Amino acid sequence: MEVFVYGTLKPRESNYSAYCAGKVINSKTAYTKGHLYHLTALGYPGLTEGEGWVKGILLTFNADYDIGLLDGLEDYQPGRSPEENEYQRRRIPIYDLERELICEAWGYMMTPAKIAIYGGIWLPSGWWTSSDRE
Repeated sequence: MEVFVYGTLKPRESNYSAYCAGKVINSKTAYTKGHLYHLTALGYPGLTEGEGWVKGILLTFNADYDIGLLDGLEDYQPGRSPEENEYQRRRIPIYDLERELICEAWGYMMTPAKIAIYGGIWLPSGWWTSSDRE
């Protein structure tokens, strides 16, 4: 199972060790299309649809990994309305470093309305690190 991560689930970020360490069998730098924002009210990023490039890490998990663990972290419940979820988990296109399409993976997206509520600041570089919290 593959998941595109762009925030606290990246290696060396705050949630990687609890949710990913020892469960990831491969990781590589990759891109998806969208716009990335630092959420000032929360201290982590949100990804929306868009035509820009967002850089992240494509994680390949063990086959028996329970994605429900990530859903819990991201406040996503499949049966809940988009307004009630913090993020929406969906299949998104993933591109390699040359911007060639390589696969689809799970990704957690946020609505523009949620970005506004959480004080989103656009990151034109398309890359987030924990130092963006300051």
